[in-house]
Amino acid sequence: MPGLNRPWDSPEDPLAALRDGDPGPFEDFVRAAVPTFLGFFRRLGAGREQAEDMVQEVFLKLHQNAPRYRREERFPSFCFRVARNVWIDRQRRRAARPRPLSLDRAPEEADDGALAAGLAGPEAEPGDLLGVREEAHRLRAAVAELSEHHRLVFELGVVQELAYGEIADILDIPVGTVKSRMFHAVRKLREALEPKARERTSEESPR
Repeated sequence: MPGLNRPWDSPEDPLAALRDGDPGPFEDFVRAAVPTFLGFFRRLGAGREQAEDMVQEVFLKLHQNAPRYRREERFPSFCFRVARNVWIDRQRRRAARPRPLSLDRAPEEADDGALAAGLAGPEAEPGDLLGVREEAHRLRAAVAELSEHHRLVFELGVVQELAYGEIADILDIPVGTVKSRMFHAVRKLREALEPKARERTSEESPR
């Protein structure tokens, strides 16, 4: 998945390079990170056009911050903090709650494999993920039904693979709250998938 942990979690910080007069790493980052941020905003509930506008706004704000940038946290965490603020500002301007992402307009950028792995657990065998991957459409729909707080935590923790401490800093909430929201998000997603899984198992059982 085109997340920011790889290859941008490295000594070569694109914003630090831009601040110091070398725009190359930042330009490379922009080209590579478009799908990541587009998927981020789409999974939060934005339409395609709105998501594209917000992606451009993220890159613009990052570029504007370069002269004052100080590396006090990992570059991916800083980027998602900016993206989260862009999302909040856009929703305030619209003065309306985001509409859930419907199944028929699910983003192509959504990585079903990453979502499935997050639900199955880190020790799952490849074969264990097969059944979850087959529920990709239902999984995306279930994520869209989560509250925004739960979607944000699940997105940052499972899809973007950020640590709980980083998520807490980005969302400005205690680590304990991050863990609680993640627990409830995963539980709700599993509950949404279990009825279909039981139905499939019943159909496959010998009669």
